Amino acid sequence: MSDIIRRDPRAEWIARNRLHPLHAAMQPVQHSWMGPNGVIRKNVHGVGFIGPNGIKRIDRSGAQQGGAAKRTAAVEVQLPLHQVPRPAFYINVVPDMVGGRLSSHDRDLLGLARQLAGSDGAVLAVVFGEHKESAFATAGVDRLLVLEGHAFDGYSPEQRVQGLRAVDNQFNPRHWLLPDSRSGGGELGRRFAASLKERPATRVWQIKGDECIGRAGAGQEDLARPLPRLILAAVECAEPVSETRHEVLPVELSTTLARSLPRIEDLGAVAVDPAAIPMAEAEFIFSGGNGVKDWALFHQTAAALGATEGASRVAVDDGFMARDRQVGASGTWVTARVYVAVGISGAIQHLQGIGACDKVVAINLDPSCDMIKRADLSVIGESAAILQALIAAVETYRNGAKRDAA
Repeated sequence: MSDIIRRDPRAEWIARNRLHPLHAAMQPVQHSWMGPNGVIRKNVHGVGFIGPNGIKRIDRSGAQQGGAAKRTAAVEVQLPLHQVPRPAFYINVVPDMVGGRLSSHDRDLLGLARQLAGSDGAVLAVVFGEHKESAFATAGVDRLLVLEGHAFDGYSPEQRVQGLRAVDNQFNPRHWLLPDSRSGGGELGRRFAASLKERPATRVWQIKGDECIGRAGAGQEDLARPLPRLILAAVECAEPVSETRHEVLPVELSTTLARSLPRIEDLGAVAVDPAAIPMAEAEFIFSGGNGVKDWALFHQTAAALGATEGASRVAVDDGFMARDRQVGASGTWVTARVYVAVGISGAIQHLQGIGACDKVVAINLDPSCDMIKRADLSVIGESAAILQALIAAVETYRNGAKRDAA
């Protein structure tokens, strides 16, 4: 087995959140502390462990006590299972699933659906095509319906609306929830509402009882209205599910969808220069800081990955990157799905600017810097060697894909 210590961000978050029901279980046992008179006090009841016969044992070697010299692995948290054997009603959710995975917006939407479902209802997630998500259980999904077929590939709003109509006829949900986003959920929700001849509630950010509140007036005003059946929710409409896990039972349509002749034809994706994408709209950002010594290698790596380049304020002030590439509170606030920070220590202004990023990868020499603490994945080492290895890995992967295609 590997000796690398793996972080558990979820366990660390629970340990910091005093309101979480598992907070007490995540706290380390304090064996000794400094008393008010400067004398070291010891907790004699906290030393030892419970043996297989229920008798408390004391291991003098310290192997069972987990001393400072021995780092223990993170405690695996087993969340309680929420089951709905016979749902009284359904709350249907259609996540964007950008890249085949749940985004932070999708998780907020599932958290709102969980509130509307309560203890008697079930949250039914409707997903189009293949997906790569494996965390539906911890996101709050009770039932999962995957609509497969080439008809749903690419940009196919007409076929998707037809599929949602079939789901609506079979399950008759109490509410439909879609993300009011630019990734497809906003348009699909409005097309679906027009097909049902219903008026949806758009840009909803809060629901209170039988009333919902949405943004209006270019985002400067709030509009309150009765809660409709079709809801297009904004980002941070609710807290994501974090205290329960769910069954994710698969369900299927009872009828076969008939493919109709679409009026819209998808001609495929258009290649776009990553450097031409605005920082605020980029999905994949490769950012460099003061720790980057070989900027030519940095640009080569960003081109190999197809990522949009960014930089810290130090790198911009030193003239290595343009001012419009600066990331942070004093530059551009970004919402990338993947943010790679190379040689960035993590000033508070920079961390504020990447607060909405889904996944953060840090490459740094200092394992104790703030960026390493913020990152979901950290690589400790010299940036030049790591970037060269990354370029080689990308080329190997692409060459293998070409051979498989041939």
